[in-house]
Amino acid sequence: MITTRQGVRVLGPADLDEFLALVARDPVVNVFVDHRARTTRLQPRWLGGEMWGLYADGELSAACHVAANLVPVGADAPAARAFAAYAPSRVRSVSTIVGPQVPVDTFWSNVAARWGSPREVRFGQPHLEIRTDPLVAPDPLVRRTVPSDLDAVYPACVAMYTEEVGVSPERGGGADLYRARVTQLISRGWSFARFDETGRVVFKAEVACASPYAAQVQGVWVAPDRRGQGLATAGMAAVVEQVRRDVAPVVSLYVNEWNASARAAYERVGFVETARFTTVML
Repeated sequence: MITTRQGVRVLGPADLDEFLALVARDPVVNVFVDHRARTTRLQPRWLGGEMWGLYADGELSAACHVAANLVPVGADAPAARAFAAYAPSRVRSVSTIVGPQVPVDTFWSNVAARWGSPREVRFGQPHLEIRTDPLVAPDPLVRRTVPSDLDAVYPACVAMYTEEVGVSPERGGGADLYRARVTQLISRGWSFARFDETGRVVFKAEVACASPYAAQVQGVWVAPDRRGQGLATAGMAAVVEQVRRDVAPVVSLYVNEWNASARAAYERVGFVETARFTTVML
C-alpha cells in the first residue's frame, strides 16, 4: 500500500482495511461512510467521487468522503482545515456538507469564500441513537413496504423531501432518479410505512445506510392531517424494532434542533443524543 507520512491524499481499494479501522472508532456516527466504503470498496467509479485521507507519521488519522455529500471522518478542527486546503486541487462535486459539528463548521468556514452562499445551513442538529428495544409499544400496522406499494410510497417521499429540504426532488427533471432511489430502498427492505384504509401512506421512514454496527434512519414523515395523533412515536418504535432485528443492532438518525415535536417523539421511543451535526446545503 502506498502511503505518505504527512498530508492529504486520495484513498483507494488498497486502503480499505485501514479506512474501516478509522471508521470503527465511532461506527454509529460514521455509519454513512462505513456503508459507502463497504459497498464501493473505495473504487472512485462507484463512489461517484473520492475519499481523502489525512496522514500523520505514516498513519491514517482522519478522512473525508467527497462526492455529492462531503462527510468528514474522525476529523478535528486541524484535520478539517487540512481538507479545506486540499479541496481547491480537486474537482468539486459537493452539494451538501454534513457530519459532526466541529469539522463541518471548520471546513465550511475555510471554503465558504470560494464556494459561495449556501441555500441553507443547519447548525447543532442532535445526532440520536437507540441500542435497546423501544420504550413504547410499536405500531403493529407499520410494515416493510413491497414493490407493489411504490405508487403509494413515492408521493409521500416527494412530500417529505420537499417539506424538509425546501425544493422538490423532481425539480429539474429529477423524478426518474428519485423514483429509482425509492424503488431501491423498497427492494432492499429498507422502507417502512403505515397505510390507512384507502391505501394512503400516513407514516413512513427509511433506512438510508447500514453497516454491521448501525443503521441510519431518514425520511421520517407523517401525513399533515394525521399529525399530533402519536403516529410518529409508535411508528418509529416499530421501525426501531424491525431494523434492530433485521438490519443492525443500533439505530441512529439526526434531526433539526428546532423540530421540537420530532425530538420529543424520538425521546419517547428511547433515542438518546450522542453528538451534534451541521448540514450545509449548497
